[in-house]
Amino acid sequence: MTSAPSPAYPDASTQTSPGKPRRYEKGLDANGTGLVVVHSMDDFVKMAVVRAAVYMGEKAFAYDQQFDGNDFAATHILANVRGEPAGCIRIRFFGDFAKMERLAVRREFRNSRLAFELVRAAVDLCRAKGYRKLYGHASEEYLSFWLHFGFKVHDNGAPFELASWPLVEMVEDIEPFDDAVRIGDDPIRTIRPEGLWNQPCALERPSTLAG
Repeated sequence: MTSAPSPAYPDASTQTSPGKPRRYEKGLDANGTGLVVVHSMDDFVKMAVVRAAVYMGEKAFAYDQQFDGNDFAATHILANVRGEPAGCIRIRFFGDFAKMERLAVRREFRNSRLAFELVRAAVDLCRAKGYRKLYGHASEEYLSFWLHFGFKVHDNGAPFELASWPLVEMVEDIEPFDDAVRIGDDPIRTIRPEGLWNQPCALERPSTLAG
């Protein structure tokens, strides 16, 4: 089994300073560059465009292989560069683990560190939701990238095939943030939009339609 280097994101003892946004919370700067958690249909379409360009246009996946029916049951993080959709990652949540998948960066933006920023933001989001284990699949070509974040090959790297691609399973143990969303916390946080658990939402103001 390959020994992974130290994770590229802060460990459990390095919490974000109060009032300082985490990677997935920062949003876009004045030039339209940054990361956002996908909430709107416009951002969802931008995510889909990136995925189609990379996985269908470059890697020759069929439409129903790439858009597999899981996108509306997942959280997506979208990277924009000067207003252009540039990269994305999908996270799905299961009983005791979160699965990282569908990481994509458009060819025009691969001389940047967008892929690293997307993974770090996704890991932070999982820690904020209280997850302790991450899971994913990787081809041999990209395995070293994932090991950089502290992932380890699962089950001695026994390969399996998906859409003619040989893959291995990966796992990572993480620690939730001290202020992760949990039962016993402020109940209002559980109704706020995904990734915006520390920001007031529409339901926290009086209804304007009440009689």
